[in-house]
Amino acid sequence: MIVVKAQPGDSSDSVIRKFNKKVLAEGILQELKLREFYMKPALWRKLKKQEKKKKIKRRPRY
Repeated sequence: MIVVKAQPGDSSDSVIRKFNKKVLAEGILQELKLREFYMKPALWRKLKKQEKKKKIKRRPRY
């Protein structure tokens, strides 16, 4: 769970910005989009496999 405590000098906008940064950093919205609809286990495996391939492709070669 994300907790953002307002400091004495913080405006409400800065507190909201801090909260949004934490939400993006933890990937909550991305996970929410993935879990919005039921996905069969085979599709989960397929998605994870595609993500691995993408990650390997982006990795620099030496």
